[in-house]
Amino acid sequence: MSQTFNILFIADVVGKPGQEAVSSFIDELKRDHDINFTIVNGENAASGKGLSRRIANEFFDMGIDVITSGNHIWNRDKFYPQLDEYDQMLRPLNYPLACPGHGSVIINKNQTRVGVINLQGRSFMFPIRCPFKAAEAEIKHLKSQGAKIIFIDFHAEATAEKRALGWHLDGQISALVGTHTHVQTADESVSLQGTAYITDAGMTGPFDSVIGMDKQVAIQRFLTQMPVSYRMATEDIRLNGVVVSVDAATGRAVKIQRIEKKMDPDFTV
Repeated sequence: MSQTFNILFIADVVGKPGQEAVSSFIDELKRDHDINFTIVNGENAASGKGLSRRIANEFFDMGIDVITSGNHIWNRDKFYPQLDEYDQMLRPLNYPLACPGHGSVIINKNQTRVGVINLQGRSFMFPIRCPFKAAEAEIKHLKSQGAKIIFIDFHAEATAEKRALGWHLDGQISALVGTHTHVQTADESVSLQGTAYITDAGMTGPFDSVIGMDKQVAIQRFLTQMPVSYRMATEDIRLNGVVVSVDAATGRAVKIQRIEKKMDPDFTV
């Protein structure tokens, strides 16, 4: 009899509000969805850009198995040494090999070897190595190391690039979840080949904002085109993410479900 392996992916955690949402809801989500494995994108967790040792350790203490990231992981150079130190802390695989850190990991959980790959897109972003070719090679490597389930966090700007990579890897991986835009999309699906997909899992943080930023700051930036100082928003805190259910014997996804949890409106950071 096949066993279902449930993966919780928590979307881009933004600042202290996002950290509070993860802390508040993670145990409930694990219980309600019978979660076996948890991934968090933490690249915006430290005041909106980057990550810190303290926050990473707090995530791991909550029982998070892997932290993924994206372009903002480079915003705090004091964290660079930790990218090499933590096996379960990923930066996008397709950055140059000279960069600190690594872009994939295999974790043994509940007698299942789970491979996680972090990739970054190139459309409207930095011209780094091709995520399509990087993914192909790394999938082969992880499978040669016995990974039955392979989950990809694709941190990319363009919807088309995310959708194209999802189809390119169809049937080769268990799931591809898009991140970076901080807006949850409604196109979750499981293909006939058993790959779960969503263009963007959304944001965990303050929704009374412009993707986590104070509304007035964001408006001024667009009105003036000047580099107005960034400031975090604090209200209407929510957790976005997805739960992906995978057949542990085959590595084929059987279900993907969007999730959103709202903090009490009276909660303040």
